[in-house]
Amino acid sequence: MENQCTPGPSVAVEMTPRREFNPNSYYHVIMRGNNRQPIFKTKEDMFELKRTLLHVHADYPFTVLAYCFMNNHYHLLLKPLRDPLDKIMQRINKRYSISYSKRYGHVGQIYQKRYFAKEVDSRLGLLTVSSYIHRNPIETKRPMVERLEQYPYSSFPLYWDDALPAPPFLDRKFLQELLPEPFDRTNTAYCTYCLSYRQQVDEDPHAEKFNL
Repeated sequence: MENQCTPGPSVAVEMTPRREFNPNSYYHVIMRGNNRQPIFKTKEDMFELKRTLLHVHADYPFTVLAYCFMNNHYHLLLKPLRDPLDKIMQRINKRYSISYSKRYGHVGQIYQKRYFAKEVDSRLGLLTVSSYIHRNPIETKRPMVERLEQYPYSSFPLYWDDALPAPPFLDRKFLQELLPEPFDRTNTAYCTYCLSYRQQVDEDPHAEKFNL
C-alpha cells in the first residue's frame, strides 16, 4: 500500500454538551500528559497501558474500534457497553497513574486534566475519526515510522494483518462494513482508506498547547 496523503473527506463530529452517557454511541477519547510530559516513554509503558485497558475491560466492558498510544497522549475510539464512560476512563487513568508512579517514583498527577471526549454517531464520523487516530504516528512533525503498519502501539497493524491476535476489546469487523464505494468491505480496503486520506477532526480546543 502506498501513502498518498491526498486531501480527503473531513467531518465535524458532534458532541453532547455534557458528559452524558449515550450507550448507542462511540466516543473519541484523548488523554494527555501533564505539562506536555511524556508518560508513555518506553515499550514497557505502552505495554502497561494496554494491560490496563485489558484489566478494566474485564470488569467494565467496552468496545474499541481504534486506538493509538503516543508518547504524551493516547487516543481511543470507544463504546461503553454497560457502564458510563466516566467510570471506565476513571478506572483506566487511575490504574495507569498508580502503576506509573510506582515505576518512576513520581509524586503528583501525571495527566494534564480530565480526559477529552467527543461523541461520534455517524458512519462517516467513525471512519474519519478511526483513520485520524491510526494516522497519528505519521502526522507528527517528524514521522515516527515510515509505514503505519510498522507502528506497534496502535490497532492499525491488527487491521493490516487481521490474522494477528487482537485484544478482546478490539472489534475489527465493524469499520469495514462502513466503507463507501468503491472500497471493498475488508480490512485491507479499510487500511487503504486510512492511507489514502489525511483526516481532520475536532480535538481539544487547547490541543495547540501540547506536543501532538
